[in-house]
Amino acid sequence: MTSPAELTRIARAAETHSWNISVVSTPLAVMATRESGRIGEPWVVMAVPGGRGLRVSLFQPGDALDATGEQVGEVSGNPREMGRELRSMLEDLAEGAAA
Repeated sequence: MTSPAELTRIARAAETHSWNISVVSTPLAVMATRESGRIGEPWVVMAVPGGRGLRVSLFQPGDALDATGEQVGEVSGNPREMGRELRSMLEDLAEGAAA
């Protein structure tokens, strides 16, 4: 299980100008949000502990976060590696959202 301290390290390593990144406690996860152009309905990416690292899911604007998002991948390794992998995924998703 990943601890809050490890998730904080992952979040710091994943920081990018395109997304706002934080650690949330329910569920324990790294959450990234990006404006969608619709007030109060951002793009949301949740990276939750699972398997050998974190499972990364995308939620479209307006999706309920207590439902299952679209799984976009997994990250594993030490916190710095997971953060870098997550940042790469977020940047790719930002390019797709802008299109």
